[in-house]
Amino acid sequence: MMTRVRSAVSSILGGMMSSSAEENHAHRADPPLRFQYCRPEFLALSPDEVECSADHISRPILILKDSKLPWATGYAEVINAGKSALNEDQACCEVVELRKRPEDHSSPSYTPTSRRRSSLPSADILETIDNPEHKELNFHYWGLFDGHGGSGAAVFASKFLHLHVEEQLQEVLEILQNPSLQPPTCLGEDTTLHPLHPVAGCSQRGLSRAASLRGAAGAPGSPNTMTPRFFMEKKIKQESLVVGAIENAFKEMDAHIGRERAVYLISGGCTALVVIYLLGKLYVANAGDSRAYKTVQEEDLKFPLIYGEGKKARVLATIGISRGLGDHDLKVHDSDISIKPFLSCSPEVKVYDLSQCERGADDVMVLATDGLWDVLSNEEVAEAITGFLGNCDPDDQHRYTMTAQDLVMKARGVLKDRGWRIAGDRLGSGDDISVFIIPLMHSSSNEAEAS
Repeated sequence: MMTRVRSAVSSILGGMMSSSAEENHAHRADPPLRFQYCRPEFLALSPDEVECSADHISRPILILKDSKLPWATGYAEVINAGKSALNEDQACCEVVELRKRPEDHSSPSYTPTSRRRSSLPSADILETIDNPEHKELNFHYWGLFDGHGGSGAAVFASKFLHLHVEEQLQEVLEILQNPSLQPPTCLGEDTTLHPLHPVAGCSQRGLSRAASLRGAAGAPGSPNTMTPRFFMEKKIKQESLVVGAIENAFKEMDAHIGRERAVYLISGGCTALVVIYLLGKLYVANAGDSRAYKTVQEEDLKFPLIYGEGKKARVLATIGISRGLGDHDLKVHDSDISIKPFLSCSPEVKVYDLSQCERGADDVMVLATDGLWDVLSNEEVAEAITGFLGNCDPDDQHRYTMTAQDLVMKARGVLKDRGWRIAGDRLGSGDDISVFIIPLMHSSSNEAEAS
């Protein structure tokens, strides 16, 4: 009897709370969008063209029209076959100039770095972009962002990540501009005995610690005197500084999305694949692979951390990636378990030194979202590019865009009775597909200008 009474009371109270919550939600206006849905700016599409590009039936392939990208880069994209209402892929291509920051602390435009990072893009950064007097060093930037749960995070990252990269690289600009400068030194304590003198100029903290160790053993010359520990110099390469700047930029981008969510609606999350060309090297940063990174605790074992296998694998049975940006609101289905602690915004960065290899007009780098790679292998993509470029006029600057278009077409396929089909009557990609074709030969002319 008492059980039935408790159930009845709970039902009444539950209904009242539910109604109250619904009323509060009805009176609470949704925050405004941070950015309206759009396609990459370099496509220069009209509003009507943007609307037509969202046709899930015909799935028109969009390519560059009159606009030209650095190095004659090619680009093509296509929307999904109904997986989401809008194309959740985004792309960005920029040439960014690095300039020295204002050093006058009394200047009204000067802002400490810690404050400037918390409010990107800051006024002083945007001001220096338009000021030709501070031209210092360029880096080329290509970015692809594959959104999920909405296009908000992908659009946001496409507009700001290169600014975060710029800010982080400005921190090491002087070293990048002057290769003859000694690289910075990282001092680490060497716990092994070594017949060297302690390094001059090591940190006060390190000296104090070493001194305390020596003092604890007794005065010099006493029977209890310990052999002093020594500090070893570790020189940091320019390449490592750039890698660190890129990693920090990704972290700042993720934090930036988190801050803006307090005011604006930024839906979902996104993967991020970025290529940066700086001083003869390509830096490829990828936050989108399926790697588990969180240290597994006992409580995590109550639910499978990784559920499924291969492309069907999901972190906590919810999301198919463990690296990316955004997803601050994502929770395990029908629970209050937040997915964000299990996701990393730190990218895997690989470096390719283009100065160490010969390059021709047909040597390219392919950047694509998983809509391409899910249906075409590396070998199929390489074969398609080699065959297509081999039949193009080497002097045709549109050949790389046509190559990107050909790849998208091969991955999308043709609509038949049984859906989109590609070569061999295999199932074509029903996902958004975006492809950059970056001709590596064009970096040679950029290197000549830099020297």
